Amino acid sequence: MTRTLCAYEDVRMSDTLRSDIASRLPRQVADSYVDDLIALDPITGTYLGVAASSGRLPDFSPAGRAAVAGLARSTLARLDAAERLPGADSDAERRCARLLRERLTAELAVHEADEDLRAVSNIHSPAHAIREVFPLTPADTDEDWAAIAERMRAVPAALAGYRESLQLGLDRGLYGGPRATATFIGQLTTWAGEDEDTSGDGNTAGGGFFGEFAARGPEALRGELEQAAGTATAALAALRDWMRAVYEPAVADAPDAVGRERYARWSRYFNGTDLDLDEAYAYGWSEYHRLLTEMKTEAARILPGAGPWEALRHLDEHGTHIGVDEVQAWLQGLMDEAIENLDGTHFELAERVKRVESRIAPAGGAAAPYYTSPSEDFSRPGRTWLPTMGQTRFPLYDLVSTWYHEGVPGHHLQLAQWAHVADRLSRYQASVGLVSANVEGWALYAERLMDELGYLKDAEQRLGYLDCQMMRATRVIVDIGMHLGLAIPADSPFHPGERWTVELAQEFFAQHSSRPADFVESEMTRYLSMPGQAIGYKLGERAWLLGRDNARAAHGEAFDLKAWHMAALSQGSLGLDDLVDELSQL
Repeated sequence: MTRTLCAYEDVRMSDTLRSDIASRLPRQVADSYVDDLIALDPITGTYLGVAASSGRLPDFSPAGRAAVAGLARSTLARLDAAERLPGADSDAERRCARLLRERLTAELAVHEADEDLRAVSNIHSPAHAIREVFPLTPADTDEDWAAIAERMRAVPAALAGYRESLQLGLDRGLYGGPRATATFIGQLTTWAGEDEDTSGDGNTAGGGFFGEFAARGPEALRGELEQAAGTATAALAALRDWMRAVYEPAVADAPDAVGRERYARWSRYFNGTDLDLDEAYAYGWSEYHRLLTEMKTEAARILPGAGPWEALRHLDEHGTHIGVDEVQAWLQGLMDEAIENLDGTHFELAERVKRVESRIAPAGGAAAPYYTSPSEDFSRPGRTWLPTMGQTRFPLYDLVSTWYHEGVPGHHLQLAQWAHVADRLSRYQASVGLVSANVEGWALYAERLMDELGYLKDAEQRLGYLDCQMMRATRVIVDIGMHLGLAIPADSPFHPGERWTVELAQEFFAQHSSRPADFVESEMTRYLSMPGQAIGYKLGERAWLLGRDNARAAHGEAFDLKAWHMAALSQGSLGLDDLVDELSQL
């Protein structure tokens, strides 16, 4: 029996009742959740383009996090009721309900394990969220800048709430990793504009992040902005001093690895499914061996007799490079070219989806490039961000595939398309309900697609692509291996039979990557402080490829790759198991 009313009952239902039921179906429950979440989390509001969020910051204290968790619980209760209503079994409602339940359940599991109380990272913490929202805040008018000043004045309270959560974690014996803590202290020092070797005496260099940001504001608000920036900067320095004096000594003996129980919880959060971690670890090794064979072939074409990383070191010195002054425009041109060539052939893109901007990332963050989505109304476009890390020359072998990943046809085409079709989905599916492994898997699939389509024009670019793929395979190996303390397989060329440690993981990663030492250091700190996130690239790509293969097998010669791409990119977020199911049916 289906959960729909028979035709006779539907005719007799009043228009008012019918409207009331529609307002309580899963998609409406999901969108109501987004509205309520924005009220608690103005950073989310800014990402979505809600102007009223611009002057506020979230409450990162234990009480603030409890309020977000309470909203999740009440929403799940509303979803239970919504799924019993007529019309809730349609494909659109079912897909949204499945995502909403999975996401909120995963988020609650993380909250109820008190992970909020030890959220220290080099890339993913309340302090990072505060800093990263300012470049996305509207800054076109005096009114916009007045709101920015208000948001800067809110920084001390937001950081105080975060510190309160960390202190409660210390009281309960829940510690962030010592490696992430040390890195975070250094980042706070940079953001505050202080030299690394200062002792917190307030000496600044260039006004720090907030001072430099405020300097771009209008002259009419100069005094207000400078004062607000000074308040925010002082709060960064105060948090840094507390982290250095209190938090760092307290966590000095804590392990950096999290163990199987915590890892499984975080893996569910980032991947949207309960993975077989031992199978995923074995898959990482199988991809490692496959990619190593391909890399050796490409390396021989660049430098006969050389291995992959010797060839990559050769390219670092003698390959094609671009200077720091030109790199932003070059990356923009690469994305513009990809849009022009792919639109109408392998994708069908709306005009507003075609707009994407290349940016240089603010100093003091992690080493990896990243992407930020457009606002819901596209008044703020999607943007790619390149951290320069002090570099003045950039090898193109490292940039081409990376920008197919971050920009087009990677993150930008997926996340901008979600925003474009949000009215057909729900706001939740197109934004807040994002599953990391879904979007990272698509971006890695996009790199592979560009290789399949012949866009990697020579051995230099193709070795760079394989190097990126190898990095994602080694992420699976070291992320699972070091957090779970697994054994290194007997057929490994690296320490066979030994058990992973953080030190071995970093050595292995460095040996199998062309990236410089500071990048490797940053990446390993990221994996230690975001357990389970880094594996989603390769495992997500596997899900996308499996879904495509299943759909192609079902349709045979009638399979239309362009139509499949657009249908796949228009279904919104899903966890990995659900993603394979849905992709296979397109």
